[in-house]
Amino acid sequence: MTAMAAVDLGAQSGRVVLGRFDGQKLAISEVHRFPNRPFYDGGRLQWDIQGLYRDVLDGLRAARSEDELSSVGVDSWGVDFGLIDVDGRLVQNPTHYRDARRAAAFEGVLERIPPRELYEKTGVQLLPINSLFELAAMAEEGDPALELADTLLLVPDLLHHWLCGSKVSERTNATTTQFLDAHTGQWAEELLELVGAPTRLLTDLVEPCTVLGHVSDETGADCGIEGVRVVAVATHDTGSAVAAVPFRHLESIYISAGTWSLVGLERDGPLIDDLAYDANLTNEGGVGGTVRLLRNVTGLWLLDECRRAWAEAGHDWSYDELIALADASPSLHAFVDPDDPRFGQPGDMPERIRAFCAETDQEPVDDPGTAVRCILESLALKHAYAADLLVTAAGSAPQEAHVVGGGSRNELLCQFTADALGLPVVAGPEEATAIGNLLGQAMAVGEIASLEEARDVVRGSFPQRVYEPAGASEWLNARERFATVVDRRDLGVSA
Repeated sequence: MTAMAAVDLGAQSGRVVLGRFDGQKLAISEVHRFPNRPFYDGGRLQWDIQGLYRDVLDGLRAARSEDELSSVGVDSWGVDFGLIDVDGRLVQNPTHYRDARRAAAFEGVLERIPPRELYEKTGVQLLPINSLFELAAMAEEGDPALELADTLLLVPDLLHHWLCGSKVSERTNATTTQFLDAHTGQWAEELLELVGAPTRLLTDLVEPCTVLGHVSDETGADCGIEGVRVVAVATHDTGSAVAAVPFRHLESIYISAGTWSLVGLERDGPLIDDLAYDANLTNEGGVGGTVRLLRNVTGLWLLDECRRAWAEAGHDWSYDELIALADASPSLHAFVDPDDPRFGQPGDMPERIRAFCAETDQEPVDDPGTAVRCILESLALKHAYAADLLVTAAGSAPQEAHVVGGGSRNELLCQFTADALGLPVVAGPEEATAIGNLLGQAMAVGEIASLEEARDVVRGSFPQRVYEPAGASEWLNARERFATVVDRRDLGVSA
């Protein structure tokens, strides 16, 4: 029995998951969960990365108390990075992808680099949150951090550096930066030069499922994990999640549903053409040389923010209570575009939803049950919208869709998604990201031979539930109504 620890950092919280693999089946248990609370410093929204690392170490101690660990790997959201100096010390906290500075730099960069040219080079959808625009903002402001910095490390790479001293960039997460060349697989240094950022910040790339080394003597002694291997898994959380999708058909759609919904197809290579560009599809790296052709959709963030707003008003409903209220509410009552820019920032989400519906001449959304149902049905319809773009661009004919991640346990969301797509939805595993992280570690040390074998392990270890589509005529009508209220600029936002 091999014991491994998966560190999975999300935009709302992080956790450490203990995995035990007996050569055929994988069993998992969460040993430590902790909040991820960004903060403002000097008007800039930042991640408390050192606080997160302290929680990671606490999680590794908890995992070690239950079993002798063989390895550890870290995954997180994409695009955000830390800068370290020549001595390996952190220069400043990573800036949060929702910080306004990055969005402000977006148009300026596109004036210097034509959008179609930037897409042709990177294959990455043009989003203000991408790392290139943060570096452009720093260069434009003359941020002293750029002068002090020696190396740029994306969030998981930074934690790996602290664990074992490595200074490398894992490829799946590097593809989210908008300065990796999709054709050569190497850094597009000329893009950094065009925005005025120093290319010395770039470091060597490694493939997912690579052993980086062993935990440092200090960390090993502190956490009781001496000699444990540190593995660069698919460090972009969606990369790990997709590795754990138990596909039954090769052309199936996948939806990694959580704070963000990532709707995609797995391919052997990038798709970069006019159709993909017009649809704003992105090509991100996957395990085993695969490419994740996908579309980002703002996901259950809207529900999270509504719940927070209601709790602040004195109504601390649980998710199960809110889902029950939604289930009892009128169906297909009103819709919002989850990717409308007004929903991107923290704030009074229920009021924003009411305002959107009023502006688009829809029925009012005045109570929590109706609001939650509006969110879930709108998200399902946006899943279908994104799937249509993917299928058209790739010329594929999917037979079903897989929903993995936290959204896979939301029965209403899964059923609505099946209804909106008109396809069966296979839901699960819920813990796809942590599972994919653990499978990546097992692949790195030779206990699993391939991605296909890893997915066989998922099928044999974790249950899945199938949702069949229903109400075809009602949902076809809903898709037509949805198209009339969605802002067709539809740039989308995700990490």
